[in-house]
Amino acid sequence: MTWQYRHTVLLSCLLAFFVTYFGRLAISPVVPLLTAEFAITNTLVGVALTGMWLAYGLAQFPSGILADRYGERPVILVAVGGTTAMALVLALAPVYPLFVAAAVALGGVAGLHYAVATTLLSRTFDDLGTAVGLHSVGGPLAGLVAPVAAAGIGVRWGWRPAVASTAVVGVPIFVLFALRVRPTEPRNPGKPLREGLELAPLLNLLSRPSVAFPLAIAVAGTYVAQGLLSFLPAFLVGFHGYTATAAGVAFSAFFVVRTGGQIAVGRVSDTYGRDAAIAGSMAAGAVGLPLLVVAGGLATVAAGIILAGLSSSFFSAIDPRFMDALGDEDRGTGFGLVRTVYTVLGAAGSAGVGLTADLLGWGVAFVTLGVLLLGCFLALAANRVLALGY
Repeated sequence: MTWQYRHTVLLSCLLAFFVTYFGRLAISPVVPLLTAEFAITNTLVGVALTGMWLAYGLAQFPSGILADRYGERPVILVAVGGTTAMALVLALAPVYPLFVAAAVALGGVAGLHYAVATTLLSRTFDDLGTAVGLHSVGGPLAGLVAPVAAAGIGVRWGWRPAVASTAVVGVPIFVLFALRVRPTEPRNPGKPLREGLELAPLLNLLSRPSVAFPLAIAVAGTYVAQGLLSFLPAFLVGFHGYTATAAGVAFSAFFVVRTGGQIAVGRVSDTYGRDAAIAGSMAAGAVGLPLLVVAGGLATVAAGIILAGLSSSFFSAIDPRFMDALGDEDRGTGFGLVRTVYTVLGAAGSAGVGLTADLLGWGVAFVTLGVLLLGCFLALAANRVLALGY
């Protein structure tokens, strides 16, 4: 295959996503060091991280408005450069309140990337599902690298260099993107920014059946994925009695599967249709999560983790489905809006799974996630069999 400019765009977007994900994941491995230095509880650290992830979700919508007005390239550069800069500010925070403010700001600038990169890829690729799947690999790759790197640096030099390590990857990737990716024409350069915030058009867009139906699927799927990202190691330790090391290895395997799954699900969506790929992901999770609960041996747990990893790869099919449903003039603002809705609502998966586990146990919590995915699969199947047209 001859290397073309579109491949440069795809690689640059993947690396940019890697940076924005790396910056958010570099904090968790050094939480014990944070609590010791600031003399705070885990709950207070959790407040900072929750604020960061909520800011990440909320930033998706305005990122689309900004891209419509100024083009995708400057918004992505702000996301990468801002993530790098805020990671350095976070590392220098002298007191807890400034740490919280910096964490929220980091989430906000990091959140500018994904929706805008997807619209840029829609301008560049016809096989959008494959492109989105490859682009999404940046997140799982950061999930493999960032925790290990931050933990190693934190043990040796402290939490501040660990958090600041984002700059090591952020600066060269910012320069690469600036030099290699060309500016694009804004879709609505003369449109006032306030018009993108008018409520009636936004509600009208969300109420379209072609948007509302996959949006409900995306919220449920994100809820499950967020729950897995937050509690899969704790589940393996608390329910199956794994050691922390063994649970960590299993969690890394989950990320490895998710990395390959993003590419595979995206390609399947281009070849066999978006809904077929999404339904396959949901079916994998509907089987895999209960399998993790009843697992009696290593092979069964491994199968459950593989299926759970595939279930959380549905984003590379559902995001192109949204792009298919949106007109060219709506793709920036519209896709940013749906990303904000399903990211913010789906973020409740962390609290929901934790609460269910506390009240009813880990087994019920994970079976409940499987039931949610089964419901999504059945909804997609009914839409197809009954020709509902959603």
